[in-house]
Amino acid sequence: MPLTHNEAPAFVNRFTRELPADKIEDNYCRQVQGAAYSRVKPARTSNPELLSLNEELACELGLQSLLDDKAALAKVLSGNTLLPGMDPFAMVYGGHQFGNWAGQLGDGRAINLGEISTAKNKHLTLQLKGAGGTPYSRHADGRAVLRSSLREYLCSEAMFHLGVPTTRALSLVSTGDKVVRDMFYDGNPRAEPGAIVCRVAPSFVRFGNFELPASRGDNDLLRRLLDFVVVTDREDLSERVRLAGSDSSRTDVYLDWFQQVCRLTQSMIVHWMRVGFVHGVMNTDNMSVLGLTIDYGPYGWIDDYNPDWTPNTTDAANRRYRFGNQPAIARWNLYQLANAIYPIVQDAESLQSILDKLPSEYDVEFSAMMSQKLGFQHPVNCPAALIEALKKLLCLQPTDMTLFFRLLSEFKPEDAHSNVHKIVNAAFYENKQAQPSIAQAYQDWEALYRRCLLSEPALHAQRKSMMNSVNPAYVPRNYLAQQAIDAAEAGDIHVFTKLLNVLEQPYHQQLSADAYAGSKRPEWAVNKAGCSMLSCSS
Repeated sequence: MPLTHNEAPAFVNRFTRELPADKIEDNYCRQVQGAAYSRVKPARTSNPELLSLNEELACELGLQSLLDDKAALAKVLSGNTLLPGMDPFAMVYGGHQFGNWAGQLGDGRAINLGEISTAKNKHLTLQLKGAGGTPYSRHADGRAVLRSSLREYLCSEAMFHLGVPTTRALSLVSTGDKVVRDMFYDGNPRAEPGAIVCRVAPSFVRFGNFELPASRGDNDLLRRLLDFVVVTDREDLSERVRLAGSDSSRTDVYLDWFQQVCRLTQSMIVHWMRVGFVHGVMNTDNMSVLGLTIDYGPYGWIDDYNPDWTPNTTDAANRRYRFGNQPAIARWNLYQLANAIYPIVQDAESLQSILDKLPSEYDVEFSAMMSQKLGFQHPVNCPAALIEALKKLLCLQPTDMTLFFRLLSEFKPEDAHSNVHKIVNAAFYENKQAQPSIAQAYQDWEALYRRCLLSEPALHAQRKSMMNSVNPAYVPRNYLAQQAIDAAEAGDIHVFTKLLNVLEQPYHQQLSADAYAGSKRPEWAVNKAGCSMLSCSS
């Protein structure tokens, strides 16, 4: 039974209410000018079934009245049923892809259902990924397969519980339809089970939303977008932009907004580096102006520490989006955003000044994060030389990053017999006697580490507790996600559910989970599809 207006969540839909719409209502692929979005309805699915639901988030969104009717909820979260107040649309934006300007892109397989004002006075937008074609689908069908939808749900929720800024996952729905995909673009397409993930965020506005109108010289739309995000995303700036009586005062507001986008973006990257996450496709159209991790496609998790590793097969040759290059790419993307808003800001010197400070600001935040991972109460006691030496140390032999830092918390600097190399031995992928040079490197690093730790009065128990609060025991390793996918495609969703339950408490040792989720990558997963590298189809 459909909800009444009194039962439905409060949709406010500020994006469609305040920004210009595409004047053409027919849903076909085209260039869209002078508009921020196109209204479009999700395509019907034949047999939607709810595979997973984030009930806590559902209640926050005001969907309590549907929780007892999973069939009705599946229809809503597949797009088959629209709730009162929903105003579905697809955003238009552009972007730089792998460093090259790609022109108009837009929501090719994402449809925003609407924006909800929650009981806690938060604004959250529901977006279906895989709900059918839009004017921005180009040559694709706008659908998604179970493997990619499950991966997005799993990773976004894991990231949330890891404390990483991210979009959330509300639901995973199988559609009952088959979708043909060529997983590695190698001429081997196959029909796969279709699925839709509903993701949730305060906003899905990207750097590319500004790049497209800037590239077209559409300064009117560019200004409207900029004013919109300032007013809706920044309460502290909204009144200032409303009261701004001169171009100079508005420029100050825009600069404050841009500076925060820079800060939030770099803080997000620091979190990625902390937990070993590699986004895989850091195009500017995949960068949120709220500093949220968005668009979980060919992402991956560092198993053995390797700054040059990327999970994306499309990026295999140049490795532009490799793990160690993510901070630099974030800055490059912020430069593109600065170029896009310049026609409105009209203050190149101030924009450049903000950009010039990014490397040093990142270094300070990264160093503070690493000092916590290493157990220091005060970053000043953790010298840069210790961190740089550790990066080199981790590359001397294949070393599991997650296990290394978790095991390192057992080191006791006050105990002369406590040996780092022995303590972290279980993190090494090659179980053979270390070369003398490696053993010596560990001994040298341990001496410096011991001396620095002893400069602080912290007890071992305090230090271990702090380290284990930032160094997770469990992350959604690539092979674990693939195991969950294989089982789900065979009709068993319980493997996914069990893994998700473990990842909701990533910093707490769970004895029942250690046998699989706390283990190193097994040998069979090194080259298995989905466990090592993935494509943008993933």
